[in-house]
Amino acid sequence: MNFRQFYLGCLSHASYYLGSDGESAVIDPQRDVEQYIAEAAANGQKIKYVIETHLHADFVSGHTELAAKTGAQIIYGEKADTKFPTLKVRDGGVLGVGTIKLTFRETPGHTPEGICVIAEDGCSDADLRTNDERADERVRAPLKVFTGDTLFIGDVGRPDLIGSAGFTADEMAAMLYDSIYEKILPLPDDAEIYPAHGAGSLCGKNMSKETWSTLGEQRRSNYALQPMTQDEFVKIVAAEQTEAPRYFSHSVAKNLAGPRSLDELSRPLTMSSQELADFSGVIIDVRSAADYGRGHVPGSINIGLGGQFASWAGTMLVIDAPLALVAESADQVDEAVMRLARVGHENVIGFVLFCDYIGDQNLTPQVDPSYANDYLRSGRNAQFIDVRRTGEYAGGHADGAESRPLTDLATGLDGLDPAAPTYVICQGGYRSSIATSILESVGFSELYNVTGGTAAWSVAGLPTTDQKTM
Repeated sequence: MNFRQFYLGCLSHASYYLGSDGESAVIDPQRDVEQYIAEAAANGQKIKYVIETHLHADFVSGHTELAAKTGAQIIYGEKADTKFPTLKVRDGGVLGVGTIKLTFRETPGHTPEGICVIAEDGCSDADLRTNDERADERVRAPLKVFTGDTLFIGDVGRPDLIGSAGFTADEMAAMLYDSIYEKILPLPDDAEIYPAHGAGSLCGKNMSKETWSTLGEQRRSNYALQPMTQDEFVKIVAAEQTEAPRYFSHSVAKNLAGPRSLDELSRPLTMSSQELADFSGVIIDVRSAADYGRGHVPGSINIGLGGQFASWAGTMLVIDAPLALVAESADQVDEAVMRLARVGHENVIGFVLFCDYIGDQNLTPQVDPSYANDYLRSGRNAQFIDVRRTGEYAGGHADGAESRPLTDLATGLDGLDPAAPTYVICQGGYRSSIATSILESVGFSELYNVTGGTAAWSVAGLPTTDQKTM
């Protein structure tokens, strides 16, 4: 079996290629699909199937473009209401890719149409008849189980993302329990688990940084796979889920309808500084927090390419809003356009390279934790906000910091004084830079980004509070 995992850190997304004997399949492809076509060419294989384990909410998939470019069939679970030619598979259905046997299991719970794919590295009848040693090795190879968003490493899929489908989170969690305990846990311990996402994705709440594991290891370490009743499972899995980003419903709709090819999207035009100043849409500065802090276009929002750019762009920006980019280079512009398209933002009108920008600039001082702590303890009027998620804050935060999650910041400004010095902290300095730019855009006049975030604060030995032990 030719097998490869493609991991996209920007979206914490894993897709997969597997092939044999001149044929191949791609599972859960990202929107830009050329790497799968190149992989097939390198292996002398034709892509036969494009398999979607479920309707993705956190990114726009490349299924229709990959199928159009290769002639592959698109596969979804039986309950997927797709608007394009689709081969629907039912529980227990089997397809072949070369000598690979693919068995499908319907696993609703994260979504109603979710499926898992069990890949068994088989062999030909001729090999079996001649007792070929290599064939025997393939028969004994561990199963590869592509679990989509049903089972993650360290977690299971959240059950609350599809309210429009007519199910409650508790109803979906009950389905997920049945899927896990009836369809996945009966598999052998050495079965290899390959999910669609890892740590950082908003499709679960406790995902590991590991991108694959064995089922036996997950039985031992995954909180959601421990022996429990369905009621206990529903309670623990549905609890403490973060609010779903606004772009999720748009991604689902695009994936159901069949996204446009990337070749069809308009390329952004070079803008003058005056055109940027007159721009009525949203200006996104994709440079690092440090570069943004040293000087930036007034009113621009800093979402740096160095972090989880696509996830935060999808979360913070209104779909279909006109966008303009500020970047260091043309390569950064191209990268930003691609990563925006992956979460459904297809309306990038133009760009300005910062080296060519002529106009007013604002500064956002980047201060280390010790400086921030000294100022905040000085008795002078100041505000200190932590923009991490509520659970992160509860697990330990800089002493005196007030929780104001980034996802709620634009509408959660009650009690804050725009004229007061405001220090902003997150875990490492990336989200806090986004936050300072949002606060600046609504009139905060004196902002400081705490570099290194809570991690650096702790390393410096500065006072912290663990809300869970209060």
